[in-house]
Amino acid sequence: MTAPRDFQPAPQDLQGTRQAASLLLLRDSPAGPEVLMLRRAERADDLRSGVWVFPGGVLDPVDVRLHARVTGADDAALSEDMGLAAGALDYVVAAIRESFEEVGVLLAGPGEAAQRAAQERDGCITGADFEALCQRHDLQLQGDALVYYSHWLTPPGIPKRFDTRFFVARMPGGQAAVADRGEAQEVAWFTPAAALESELKLLPVTRRTLMDLARAPDVDSVLDLARRQPPERCMMPRLGLGPKGVRPVLPDEWAWAEIGRLDPTGQGDVALDLQPLRAVPLSPRVTRLTCANGSVMTGPGTNTYLVRSPGSMEVAVIDPGPDDAHTEAHLQAVLAAAAPGRITRIFVTHTHKDHSPAAQRLRALTGAPVIGRVADHPEWQDATMQPDHVPANGEWFELGPDAHLQAVATPGHASNHVCWLLPQEQLLFTGDHVMQGSTVVINPPDGDMGAYFRSLEAMLALDLDWLAPGHGFLMPEPHAEVHRLLAHRRVREAKVMAALAAIGPATAEQLVPEVYGDVPVARHALAARSLTAHLLKLAAEGRAVRGDAEAIWQVVA
Repeated sequence: MTAPRDFQPAPQDLQGTRQAASLLLLRDSPAGPEVLMLRRAERADDLRSGVWVFPGGVLDPVDVRLHARVTGADDAALSEDMGLAAGALDYVVAAIRESFEEVGVLLAGPGEAAQRAAQERDGCITGADFEALCQRHDLQLQGDALVYYSHWLTPPGIPKRFDTRFFVARMPGGQAAVADRGEAQEVAWFTPAAALESELKLLPVTRRTLMDLARAPDVDSVLDLARRQPPERCMMPRLGLGPKGVRPVLPDEWAWAEIGRLDPTGQGDVALDLQPLRAVPLSPRVTRLTCANGSVMTGPGTNTYLVRSPGSMEVAVIDPGPDDAHTEAHLQAVLAAAAPGRITRIFVTHTHKDHSPAAQRLRALTGAPVIGRVADHPEWQDATMQPDHVPANGEWFELGPDAHLQAVATPGHASNHVCWLLPQEQLLFTGDHVMQGSTVVINPPDGDMGAYFRSLEAMLALDLDWLAPGHGFLMPEPHAEVHRLLAHRRVREAKVMAALAAIGPATAEQLVPEVYGDVPVARHALAARSLTAHLLKLAAEGRAVRGDAEAIWQVVA
C-alpha cells in the first residue's frame, strides 16, 4: 500500500464547498496521546448526524476581523504553508472560536482575562458573540499554539461539501472540555487506538486521522510531525460503488484515481473493485476486463484491454490472459465487449502464464494475428506462444483514424516484455513492467535487473498521463510512479551491498532475511529471485563477484 495521495485540487473540486476549520486537541496519557472528540447532535437528513468528530465548523465573517488579535502566527507564512494566496488566519480564528463554542476550550490570553471570558461561554453562540467576547476582555488568540495538520475536501456528489483545514494543539492546562449540548451532545478523550476499536460512528476523515495519530507515541511527536509535513497536503475521498453500495473511497485506495477520471462529479457509479467478466469502459477507446485468476501473484486478476478508434469496428486486444478453467467465460466476455466490432489484432506484453496463453484460443475464435515476442529463456514462460508478428521497438500499429498502438520494448521483468503506448490518451499498457500495489519479481535468467532499471529510466522520456497495468486499476502520475520504483530498487540494492559487507561471502538465501526483512517470510523464496537479480546486476557493474562456489557472493574489494 502506498502512502495517501496528495493532490492539488482543481477549481471544480472546490465548487459548492464551505470553508471550515477543525482542531485536534491533544493531551498525553500513560497509554499514549489522547484526542478530544465530540458527538454531534442527531438531526434528520444530516449525513454527519450523531458522528464523533473533532471540534470545528465553518468560517464566519468575524474571523477576518479578528486577525489582529492572533498572536504568534503570520498570515503570509501560514498561507504559503497551507497553499493559500492569503487568509490562513481565517482558519486559525475559526478553529479557536469553534473549539470554545462547542467544547469550552479557549486558546487565548492573557490568563486571567481568558478565565473570565470562559465563564461567559454559555452566552457565546454566534460568531458575533465571540467577537464581542474578545473585545470585552481584550483577548489575544494564541495562534502559535496551533500547528497546521491536514486539508480535506468532502467527496464530490455529497449534498453538503466542506473544504476543511485541520490543526493540532496541546490541550491548555487548567481547562476542562464541556459539551455545549447544541452541536456537541457529549465529549470524551480517547486514545486513537481506543476510538478506532470502539463502535463509535466515524466519518472517513476522522477514521483516517485517528489511524495516523495512533502511530505517535506522545503529543510532541504529533506536533513535530505536523510541522515537518510538506505544504498543501490535500486529501479528497471520492464516491465508489462497492458490494454494499456507495461509500467514500480514500486517496490511498487503488480505485481512487480511476474513479476521479471516470466520475469527476461524484455520481457514485464507478466500481471500487475489479470483478471478473465485467467490461469497464475507461474511455471511448479503451475497455478493460479482468480475468478470474486472482491470487497472491496476480492480485485481483490479469487485465485484458480492448482498444479501438472511436466509431471503428476493428478492435485490438491486449493480453487475453491465462488458459485455465476460467478462460472460456473470459474470452466470451471479451468477444461480447468487442461487439458489434470484430477483433482484428491480439497484442501480448509478455509470455508469463497469466498473460498470454489465451491468445492462441482467441486467435482460433477470431482469426486475428498475435503480435508479441518469444522469451529468451523458457522457464516460467508460455510455451504455446507463436506470434504472427514480432514487433520492433517503436513500431506503430494503426487501429483506425484516431487510435494506434506503439511498441515500447521494456525488458527486465521478462526478456520479451513490451509495453503498448496509446498516444491519443498518453496512456501506457504496462503489463507487469509496472504493477499496482507491489513491485514485480525479477527472476533470472529471463529476468534481468539491469535491463529493468534501464527500461524504467527510458519510460521517463515518454509523454504519459496514465498507466494501465496488467493487474489493478488505472494509475495516474506515471513519472512519479517510475521515480518511486527506481528509488525503491536503489534502496533495496543498497541493502544488498550492506548485507554482503556485513555477512561476508553468502548465498542469496542467506542474504534474504537481512535485505527483505520487511517482507513476510512466506514470500522469501520469491524475494530470493529478485535478490539474485540484484546480485547479477552488481556483478555486471563490478561491485560484487561470485566466489569459488558459484552460489556464493561477496563485495568486490
